[in-house]
Amino acid sequence: MSDAAATLTIDIDGWEGPLDLLLALARTQKVDLRALSILQLVDQYLAYVNQARELKLEVAADYLVMAAWLAYLKSALLLPRDPEVEPSPEELALRLQLRLERLNAMREAGARLIARDRMGRDVFPRGAPEGLKTVRKSRWQAEIYDLIAAYGQISARTRPVMHVVAVRPVMTLDDAIARVSELVGERVDWSTIESFLPADAHGLYRKSALASSFVAALELARQGRVELRQKSPFAPLYLKGAQA
Repeated sequence: MSDAAATLTIDIDGWEGPLDLLLALARTQKVDLRALSILQLVDQYLAYVNQARELKLEVAADYLVMAAWLAYLKSALLLPRDPEVEPSPEELALRLQLRLERLNAMREAGARLIARDRMGRDVFPRGAPEGLKTVRKSRWQAEIYDLIAAYGQISARTRPVMHVVAVRPVMTLDDAIARVSELVGERVDWSTIESFLPADAHGLYRKSALASSFVAALELARQGRVELRQKSPFAPLYLKGAQA
């Protein structure tokens, strides 16, 4: 069905032309709706639908809505106006026109999409397609705290480390072996290892002397020069010179 045949043109008292144009003029009050016959409008609409057998259903529905709004506008003009009724008939007619324009634009866009070339029918892909190249660019974002923290970490890794050994009073292993060997030869009975420490040993020096004397006792026992005895774990350690 052609576009001209699909257009509903009415011929009634006071108007001759398309129905959509009549609705637009009625909204702007450029046509006297009081002179229009709604009955003739309905009769011509029914005759239009009966004659156009191939008319699309949505087109007929649009014209039906237009005709209904014309009847509503005319009734609003004939009846007393209620100020509390919102929106007004003119505003409702404007909304209808805008919705019809949007509907028509959507139909045209859908028709253009359907009429586009189709892959495999109108256009064909390339035989040896090329891949897409992805170009990535880094965009760094950092605040002053992040910069200072990063600089501190790098500076800590590259800064030379200086280790200062504190001077502490210690007893060397050689001194401990010599002292234990000398004292164990003078004693006959079992003696605790603490008795081999210097009398003036206090604090850190006493701890060092005790550790060195213990290692010295183990070394002398390995050489067979002293005997060790301990009744239970963590009990006092006793030393005595080995009998020849």
